[in-house]
Parts: sequence; structure tokens; C-alpha cells
Amino acid sequence: MRASRLIFSCLLLSIFLGPVSPGIQAQTQIALGNATTPLNGPWKFRTGDNMAWAQPDFDDSAWATMDLTPPPGSFDPLLGSSGYLPGWTARGYKGYFGYAWYRLTTNVQDGQTRLAIKLPDDVDDAYQVYVNGQRIGEFGRFTARGVVAYSTQPRSFLLPKNFRGGPVTLAIRMWMGAFTPLVDPDAGGLHGPPVLGQASAIDGLLQLDWDVDDRANYIAFFQVAILLLALLVAFGLFWLDRKEPAYLWLGLASAALLSLEIVNLVTNYTTWLDSNTVFLLEDAVLTPATIGLWVLFWAYWFRLGQMARLHRMVWGLVAVLGLGMAMLRAPLYGSVVPVHAIVWLSPFTLALKLLLGALLVWVVYRGIYKEKAEGWLALPAVLLVIFSRYSEELSVLHVPTTVYPFGIGFGINGAATILSLGIITVLLLRRFLRGQHEREQFRMEIEQARQVQSLLIPSTSPSTPGYTMESVYLPASRVGGDFFHIRPDDDGFLLIVIGDVSGKGLKAAMTVSAIVGALRGCTLQRPAEVLAYLNRILHGQIGGFVTCCAAAISKDGKLALANAGHPSPYRNGEELATAGGLPLGIVAERSYEETRYQLALGDRLTFVSDGVVEATNEKRELFGFERTQQISHQPAAMIAQTAQQFGQEDDITVVSVVRAAEVVAAV
Repeated sequence: MRASRLIFSCLLLSIFLGPVSPGIQAQTQIALGNATTPLNGPWKFRTGDNMAWAQPDFDDSAWATMDLTPPPGSFDPLLGSSGYLPGWTARGYKGYFGYAWYRLTTNVQDGQTRLAIKLPDDVDDAYQVYVNGQRIGEFGRFTARGVVAYSTQPRSFLLPKNFRGGPVTLAIRMWMGAFTPLVDPDAGGLHGPPVLGQASAIDGLLQLDWDVDDRANYIAFFQVAILLLALLVAFGLFWLDRKEPAYLWLGLASAALLSLEIVNLVTNYTTWLDSNTVFLLEDAVLTPATIGLWVLFWAYWFRLGQMARLHRMVWGLVAVLGLGMAMLRAPLYGSVVPVHAIVWLSPFTLALKLLLGALLVWVVYRGIYKEKAEGWLALPAVLLVIFSRYSEELSVLHVPTTVYPFGIGFGINGAATILSLGIITVLLLRRFLRGQHEREQFRMEIEQARQVQSLLIPSTSPSTPGYTMESVYLPASRVGGDFFHIRPDDDGFLLIVIGDVSGKGLKAAMTVSAIVGALRGCTLQRPAEVLAYLNRILHGQIGGFVTCCAAAISKDGKLALANAGHPSPYRNGEELATAGGLPLGIVAERSYEETRYQLALGDRLTFVSDGVVEATNEKRELFGFERTQQISHQPAAMIAQTAQQFGQEDDITVVSVVRAAEVVAAV
């Protein structure tokens, strides 16, 4: 690169200009050795289109003149290169779009080698170059159906092989689309003078121009890397935590921004996408979608609620804005949509775009109202996003949207995106640390609940005269929602209560603690009264419900059962029918019926929770009531182990009672 610049510097020699003669034969005198010269003119200029204007013998004396000398100290606001010239809309042809021609007749002296001409890097929007009536090149595609333009790029063209000097007429046929003046206040034609010179010198100039483009796009390549990282991190976080939809919308917003940057880079370095396609992708699809995705991300981030309504508002605005922007470009504009519609269509689309921005600001306002500190931290990120998405509107107002420190272009879009993602990273880290603290606190609370639960639900059954007791409790997590209570007395009476609290986790565990505590203070003996007592305590105090089964066994083996929605117990492998009853906590005043049986010596009575019945294997098959009944005569530990190995999904509790002998009352 340094060698090419050195060669180019050595090739730049003196420029000799001769007198100009009037009329059709008016010529400047240019002497070229190993040199290049900018063709400042003055050029002849005319709007309209006529292919005869390319011919060297055409009389252009009645045409207007246009000097292409850039003002001192000017620079291209898009590319950052020096020497920017306002287009024809700022030089007496306001509002004009379509075809226009530039002509210059000159005399090239001492041309000994192949010559070339380099067009300005910034043009609106497409052009063809003619030398003495012969077309030597074009940028864009001129067809019978119209002109296809591309994003501006450095271009040079060789003059005909047989031309080594002498009189030459240069004609440049320009074309500008109707939409260009809406995004560039100084649009129209050439934004700098063409440069004529030896082909090798022009190649050096062309390489330098591409170097300028590279420096202008450094930040874009960096932004692509940052956005790709943000996309991967956001989707990775969503994969780890599906309950936080904000991560998903952050990933989608990053993907939309990444697509915008990739489209920009493709158009800056290739002609794969024409200007109309780029416009439809960027302004009619990606830009409205990006703003909408940011609205939804922040709404989910602040957990604002009423998201279905917000979705309808956002995507409705995005769809209408996208359609409106599409109507401003081919193939709709000029055919389906009349040209004069731009008078109302342009303000309409601008109003919709501003409305989307206002919606984003409203979401952050709600976030500040709800989250206070986090909302204020988010405000700069949102303002940067709004500032970047409205850069075209700012450029129309002549607000600089790109700066070039050290020759490297820093556009408002890239800088704002990187800064906003940096702020979002701080917010993510802040929420992560807060979540870690909450998880640690929750872990400690769970551990405390587990310790309390282990005290309330003993690991071994109490000694019960005349009965052999077995109990197994296998919570699905550190704390469970199952409970059982066994209360024997010295007269051979035995009360057994087993139940299951709806829900899981700490809330269910605390409900279990309250129930066991209530049972320990209860002196009632009839199962129906015990259930009614628990129902009165629980109603209005819990968000769900509790299934429960109570059994009272007298010293002579008489069994009374009352059930509140819990699986019925089994006697010697046979299910005992019980009267149905609503689970506890649903209705304030509820009575329960008792069902009576007789236990003979040696009979085994088995109680299970629904964690046994609802165990599920890899094939998503339930353990079910049939399998439960088949093993219900086995010891409690065997039943629990079988259900657990089948596939534990919920807490498993098994209580087994065997009437071993007659009980002798205490004296």
C-alpha cells in the first residue's frame, strides 16, 4: 500500500492550462506527461435527455455552465473525503430529478500513453461516460425499461485505445431517482470534478479512494463483530432462561441491526444489490422492524404487561410504515403511486417513524416510573438508538452524522449502536448480579424450609403399640409439598393424615409446615372433623388447594376414612372406596363423609401420594393406578423405590400400617 502511494506521488506532475476560445470550438489546453488533472470546467450543463448530446459536434453554447471546483475546506459527509461539491438541487435546480447532462470540450496535449478518467466517488445516482460520442463506461444499468442505480463507489474508465491526445469532448449522462433528494439535501449529479490522466496514475487515485472507503467502513466491520457477539449472547441467555423473553427480543433486535450493517457493507463494496432493493430492505423492512424490536425488548425488560396490545400497536405501525416507504420507490412509485403523491406520502411516513420513536420513549418512561434506577440507566441507550435510526432525517437538516478522526469514519449509527449495547451490557450484568443475590437468598430460604420440614415430618415412624408402621418421604426437590402426620395414643387409637399441597417450591413447603403445625395442635379424633378443621384453617390463606386423606383406627381394628380429593388407600392390595370430597381450602365451610372398614390381624393398610401414580418414564407413560395397586401390598420403601426408578415427577410419600396384634389398654 505504501509503495503504491509512493508511485502515485511520483506520478503527480505539473498541470498546464491554455486559453479558451468561444463557441462550439471552445477548448481548454491540457498538457499531460506523467500527470492527472481535475476537470473543474466550467462544464456545460442541461437537464433532460437526448443521446445527440453525446456527440462532439453538438452545439452546447446555449447551455448553462456549472463549475465543478469544490469549495475550500469542504469534505464529503458520507465518505469523509475532501472536496465535496453540492449537487444540482442546491445550485438552481431544486426539486429536479431524472436525466441531466454534463459536457466539456478540451484539448489534451502530449499524450503518449493510454489515458483514463475517474469519476467522483459520490454521485447521484447513475451515469454513463462518453468520449467523442463513444460510450466508454457506466455505473448503473441503463435499459429501455429504466435505470438501475447502485450505491456510489469509486470508478474509472479507460479512454479509447486510439486516443493519445488532441481535441476531446467529454459527455456525462446522469440520472437521479425521485427519492434521493428526500435523504440528501444537496443531491443531484456530480459531487466533485472528474479526473483525467494517465491510466497508471488514475489507477493510483482509484486505489487511494478505495482506501478512503475502507477507513470509512472500519467502524462498520467492528460493529458487525459487536452485533454478532450480542446476538449470540442474547440467544444464549434465552436458551438458559426461557422465562425471560427480553433476551429473545434483544437477540432479534441485534439480528436486525446486524442485517442492516451487512447490507450496507455489501452495497459499499459490490453491485449485488441495486439502490431500490437496498432501500426496500433497509428503509421499508429492517429499519421499521429494528425500532419495533427495540420497543418490545425494553417493554419485556421492564415487564410492563399488556404485551399483546403492545405487539399489535408495534407491528401495525411497522407494517404501515414499511408499506408507505415501499410506495416511495420502484416498482410502486411512478407507476402504481403517482409522482405527485410524494408531497403527502413523505410527511406521512416520517410521522409514522416518529410515532414509533415516541412509542419507544413512552416505554422507557414507563420503565423509569416502575424501575426507577434501571429505567434511568436505560434512557441513554434508548436515546442513542433513536438518534441512530433517524440519521437520514438529521442529514436532511444538515446535522453531521459522521465524523472522521484520524481519517477513520465514525458514523452516528455505528457509534450509537455500540454505546447502546454497552449500556445494555451494564444492565444485563446488573440484573445478573441481582439475580445471583436473589437466587442465593432463595437457596438459603429453601435450606431453612427443608430443615424445618425435616423436623415436622419425621424420617422414622413413631412407635405404635399393636401396629407396624413404615413411612417413606421422597421430595422431588429440596423441599416438597407432601406431608403426613401419625398420632397414636396409649389406648391403641391411631390417627393417620396424609396429603399433598398443590404447587411446588418454597410456598408449598411453607403451607406444609402450617398444616403439620395445625395437626400437632389438633385434639380431634374423627377423620371427617379433622378434615373440616384443616379446611377452615386453610381457606383464604393459600392460593391453591390441598388434597388430604384421614384415617382413624381403633384398638379393635375398626377403620374410619374421610377423603378430600386424595388417592384412596389400599388394604392388602385392594383399593378401599371412600366418599368423594372437595380438596381443602376451596370452600370455607365443608363437611366430609366417613367410610368404615374392619382391619383383621395382619392386614396391611397403604397410603400413597399422587407422586407414585404420576411417575412418568422416558416414553411419557404414567405409572398409573393399576401398577400402584399391584405393588400396594409391598413394604413402603419398596413402593417408593419402584415409583422413583420408573421416573419421579413429583413428591413421593408412602405410609404403610400393619395391624400386628390386639392392643391392651393402659392401666
